[in-house]
Amino acid sequence: MNENILIDVKSLYKSYKLGKTKIEVLKDLNLEIEPGEWVALLGSSGSGKTTLLNQIGTLEKPDSGTISYDNKCYSKLSNRRAAKFRGTKIGFIFQAYHLLPELTVLENVLLPGQMLGRKKKELKNIATSLIDRVGLSHRIKHRPNELSGGEQQRASIARALVNDPELILADEPTGNLDSETGKGILQIFQDLHNSEEHNHTIIMVTHDRKIAELADRIIELKDGKIVAE
Repeated sequence: MNENILIDVKSLYKSYKLGKTKIEVLKDLNLEIEPGEWVALLGSSGSGKTTLLNQIGTLEKPDSGTISYDNKCYSKLSNRRAAKFRGTKIGFIFQAYHLLPELTVLENVLLPGQMLGRKKKELKNIATSLIDRVGLSHRIKHRPNELSGGEQQRASIARALVNDPELILADEPTGNLDSETGKGILQIFQDLHNSEEHNHTIIMVTHDRKIAELADRIIELKDGKIVAE
């Protein structure tokens, strides 16, 4: 057992079928990530970085190979157990935000905690604190269509953090934002990484080398393989 490794990816293969054509996306991929590390997955479109993120996040299952979390293999969990694992261990931040349009900022942020059956008062205090932390207190009762893109992404970050996940998975978190708004979002990631109170491990997908350079380590993918670390 290696206590210095949080995520251990071994001999990972993943392919998809497009009609009768089999497209190999990940090819014999091996990767180790330490607790508290900020890792950037860098590569052009089609390099396999989002597919790798989805595998680590148990949103998809590999064709073969294993992914272990804290020395326990979780890539072959049942759908029900994988969902529970995601809810307790992982916070997802997507390029497209994925906020529910009928809910307010507060209600969106509360949702992951409610799904775990957490106590209402405690959960609301945590959610309110996180909304303040990402600079959205003045928008707490607003719905997504009343927010700018940057504000929606801030809300999605607060939602991702509400269950205090050990692992944060971010897929092009500034991809839909202008450069100035993107800087504000990246500052939140830097603050999360430097926090002494929480030891988050961050894996962030990006095609932008300047953004990737904010991380502790850059893992560059090309055609489903790691070409540089």
